Amino acid sequence: MAEIIQRDGTWAFDGDALRLTPGRDKGVGLFRRTLGELTVPLGALAGISFEQGRKTGRLRLRLRDGADPLLQATGGRLDESDDPYQLTVEADRYGVAEYVAEEIRSALVLDQAPSWPVDRYLLPGPAVPLSASAGDGTASFDGEHVRLEWNWKTEDAKAAGGARTLAVAGITGVEWQPAAGLDKGYLRFTVRGAETKAPPKYDPNAVELWGFKKDPLMALVAAAVQARLPHPAAPVAVVPRQKERVAALEPGSVEDGHDVLLRRLRELGELHRTGVLTDDEFSMAKQAVLKRM
Repeated sequence: MAEIIQRDGTWAFDGDALRLTPGRDKGVGLFRRTLGELTVPLGALAGISFEQGRKTGRLRLRLRDGADPLLQATGGRLDESDDPYQLTVEADRYGVAEYVAEEIRSALVLDQAPSWPVDRYLLPGPAVPLSASAGDGTASFDGEHVRLEWNWKTEDAKAAGGARTLAVAGITGVEWQPAAGLDKGYLRFTVRGAETKAPPKYDPNAVELWGFKKDPLMALVAAAVQARLPHPAAPVAVVPRQKERVAALEPGSVEDGHDVLLRRLRELGELHRTGVLTDDEFSMAKQAVLKRM
């Protein structure tokens, strides 16, 4: 067991996973305290570094791209003080920090742990249920539904529609953007069949953020939802219904003549042009015809 205990938090590595526990010091931010303890499996790690300073140093973890729904949802936009994968180290513990870093590096080498991007999440995301209030509303998530409720500061046009309940099954994307300078931030959900380019101030599927202390907590809601959406890098699977549609369009053994196959290609092109076939369905059916020519 390699462990370092600091006011900023505790990191403990047992050879298989690294447990990150935020400290109780007043300098530990609200975001990290609300997120709580994280367990990072060795397979999700791409590396670790330790940087020494005059008064304090910093341990930094590097995760494999796509391994963590929190990093996916925030896109590197979290402040350093909110980053759960950094630990401030006091000068008298530099030796311990170097030991912990070396133990993790050695484990990565011995396990021949890959560092390339992944196509599935290796961390579960923030625990649910959870709720955050900031900007012009409150976002709550129970693992299956997102509920958006408005406050007295919400634009009248958006508040008039009342609270919103969004099923995860109908959500195709989630984005969290912090406020920066004069630009306001937001937590926005893209809902199938209800896409909009309206500013967050008027979008009933978005919470507008104004740069206050609790804004980062909305990133927890974003990450929890992100963990339950298809991974952006996951292979596109052909659903059974799509397979049936494509199979029905493939030429049979009786129609293997060259002219028939050319006619079938023209038919497929017309079905694709008019939107009856999706790009994937058209490609699969066309390849099936070409193989018989």
